[in-house]
Amino acid sequence: MAGDRALDFWRDKHVLVTGGRGFLGSAVLRALQARGAGRITAPTSEDFDLRRREDADAMVDQHRPDLVVHLAAKVGGIGANMERPSDLYLDNLLMGTYVLDATLRAGTPKTVMIGTICSYPKFTPVPFSEDSLWHGYPEETNAPYGVAKLAQLTQLQANRDQYGQSAVYLMPTNLYGPGDKFNPAVSHVIPALIKKCVDAKESGADAIEVWGTGTASREFLYVDDAADAIVLASEQYDEGEPVNLGTDEEMPIRDLVGIITELVGFDGEVRWDTSRPDGQPRRRVDPSRAKKYFGFEASVPFREGLRRTIDWYVAHRDEAEARTS
Repeated sequence: MAGDRALDFWRDKHVLVTGGRGFLGSAVLRALQARGAGRITAPTSEDFDLRRREDADAMVDQHRPDLVVHLAAKVGGIGANMERPSDLYLDNLLMGTYVLDATLRAGTPKTVMIGTICSYPKFTPVPFSEDSLWHGYPEETNAPYGVAKLAQLTQLQANRDQYGQSAVYLMPTNLYGPGDKFNPAVSHVIPALIKKCVDAKESGADAIEVWGTGTASREFLYVDDAADAIVLASEQYDEGEPVNLGTDEEMPIRDLVGIITELVGFDGEVRWDTSRPDGQPRRRVDPSRAKKYFGFEASVPFREGLRRTIDWYVAHRDEAEARTS
């Protein structure tokens, strides 16, 4: 019965997904196709530069979608955050601001905005509750990106209050899975570690170097689980409060390295470069709001998801390492 309702919801929907050719965007397109969405549009940055108001307006005016899922973003790991903080701040702020404003003025029936757990304060009670978002400043290496994204929550809530805009704000925890970016300039922790271990195993190296102390913790969400959550929220959620998307499982980076070296088959030494930053000390989100409001629970076990990711990387090395967006 629930499946029938979902099919009815999506059957005649025209869905526009910004960033639809990216890592998360590709998974969302697959999820929408599985739901039988009537029409799916995924414009690229070559079609519309969403950092320009006129391009965001033109995109919405040209396509007139029933639903916009805004996934387009400029992102990277700690290294990229430290090297290009101004670019990450301004690009993400402008894209989100203009897309949300364009859908408001065009009367788009619903808009789904994707935030980030990088917006949480550096020291947040664990698990992270959405009510803690404004209780402090983000961890320094994440702050420009996190603050830019958080500004869109303010805009979204103001639009709902003043104009009644149907728009929601979702915050996935750290994503991983097949299709991730393995280019060292932009990769996050899991693809960066997988590449290090695969390269070391193939070259016969006796050690790898990892940033930080290994004591920081992270929570990881398989990309297809995140896509399912976004689709469920699009169907069922229409409130102004932000919603975490996660697993409620926390893992120290030292343990993560141990699992990846085991799965890859690298048995050399791990050397910790403690002169490099750890980033936020701990991350684990409270996923109860997502379960309550739209029934989302992550389903892919972490080791299985890692195994799939490693297998995909080994089979698609050139593609994986070439991707920067």
